[in-house]
Amino acid sequence: MASKWICEMCGLIYDPEEGDPDSGIPPGTPFEDIPDDWMCPICGAEKADFREVQPGEDLDL
Repeated sequence: MASKWICEMCGLIYDPEEGDPDSGIPPGTPFEDIPDDWMCPICGAEKADFREVQPGEDLDL
């Protein structure tokens, strides 16, 4: 199962199973394969502002 990534600025979760179709990232795209110039669709943070969600981490969703 692919890892999810969280935007440290706004808390958006990038789920590889969902991708980001509105930004041209199809479902099934691992975070590592997203172009480096991709930005958070919510707050505009850079890809570097995301961190990998750790197994068992409570995200308070």
